[in-house]
Amino acid sequence: MGSQHQRIVVKIGTSSLIYPNGQVNLQTIDRLAYTLATLNHQGYEMVLVSSGAIGVGLASLGLTKRPAEIAQQQALASIGQTELMRIYSQRFLDYQTKVAQILLTRDVLEYPVSRQHTLNTIETLLGDSVVPIINENDPVSVDELDHHTTFSDNDELSAQVATKIKADLLIVLSDIDAFYDRDPHKFSDAQPIRHVKEITPKLEKAASGTRTQFGTGGMVTKLRAAVTIMEANQNMILCNGQDPKIIFQILDGHRIGTRFGK
Repeated sequence: MGSQHQRIVVKIGTSSLIYPNGQVNLQTIDRLAYTLATLNHQGYEMVLVSSGAIGVGLASLGLTKRPAEIAQQQALASIGQTELMRIYSQRFLDYQTKVAQILLTRDVLEYPVSRQHTLNTIETLLGDSVVPIINENDPVSVDELDHHTTFSDNDELSAQVATKIKADLLIVLSDIDAFYDRDPHKFSDAQPIRHVKEITPKLEKAASGTRTQFGTGGMVTKLRAAVTIMEANQNMILCNGQDPKIIFQILDGHRIGTRFGK
């Protein structure tokens, strides 16, 4: 595998972790654990940014519709995060790899002292060959006036983490194969863009307008993450997360999905 990518952040979205009927996609989680554990054993430093707490919380309670009330959403995230980590912990242990949970709010990464402590923790875990699993601390995140603790989504969170730990690559696993010049769900002639070296107004226009039932993001948030990554002179690949073993092909140098960066 290519030695130029040693420290890798992988972000997986809710739509890859939860089936459309609301059930947890254990097959994808198992393949993700297998892939990251295998790379971990090969000496790569792997960090996982995982959405899915509310989706797993809904599945755990046998619900399919996300509630509108913030308190109910935060309670679901609290239930779901525990269950999500239980599944991850179990699956990674099947492949002889330990995981650790880090829950973040925006202010933790913005304040120098707390940011440094967080980075020290991540460095220590990576040094011990433990895979940090990072998510937003949904049950306590608020977004009000002076108290702005939420990330807009986990695409942004993954880009923030990747830039701050100076990752060699951010891989965003999505429910779409690549970044397209227009919405492929609406236009049959939509074309994938394989390499993006700069974010143009045309690209921003192409990104607008897609959301999934269980997730919060769409292409707009992916593009914002790409901007953060490219401003730090780093690289990001957006690809389909249906089978996370696609990461092996990316690290073998295959052109998959869309690469943002030089």
